[in-house]
Amino acid sequence: MSTTPNVISVEQENLLQRIKGACGAALFVMIQGSPKILNLYRNEQSWTLFRIALGCFGAALVVLPLSLWHGYFTAIFGLAFFVLSILLPPAEPESATDRKARELGARTVVSGGEYQALSGALTPVQLFISPSHIWGMDKSYEAQVVINIPEITSVDVVPRNDHWVLVLRCGDQKVEFVYKGIFDERFARLAEESVRQASAALQPPASKSRAARV
Repeated sequence: MSTTPNVISVEQENLLQRIKGACGAALFVMIQGSPKILNLYRNEQSWTLFRIALGCFGAALVVLPLSLWHGYFTAIFGLAFFVLSILLPPAEPESATDRKARELGARTVVSGGEYQALSGALTPVQLFISPSHIWGMDKSYEAQVVINIPEITSVDVVPRNDHWVLVLRCGDQKVEFVYKGIFDERFARLAEESVRQASAALQPPASKSRAARV
């Protein structure tokens, strides 16, 4: 009995896993670069040019593959890009998140996953990080927790069941933010890095020595 079908199946499965991993990494890099994307979104002229370029790219993916090598699968992605360029909203000079960050004096805004209160309830939050405080704000921009950065003694990211948890310790007290989903660890570590950057006392020794040399 030939084993060729099994070999092909394994190769296809490995290829799909590599493609999935590459797409996931690319999407996360795009999310990490969101400040640049937001700056583009808030510039009306640049955002319009981006939408036009996206539409032209999508149209090219639809027309060229069909005329050259019958790439119907590629044409589907091209059509999706073209439709996306039409459906993208117009530029917005300033968002509610920007206004809240400016009001609080926050220099960084990152996903806080879900804040776990003492009652055990989980509330989705964003972390607004300033040099002195961290605010865990819900979707209505109501503070669910406020942390004084100088009081933070440790920052850790730990796995728990099928998700990751950012743990901030302030003396004997502990504040937890639960991250779930495909990018749970990456978002948790991004938040950890942002908190450490806000407090020189929490930076690793290597980072402190580099900062001292600068």
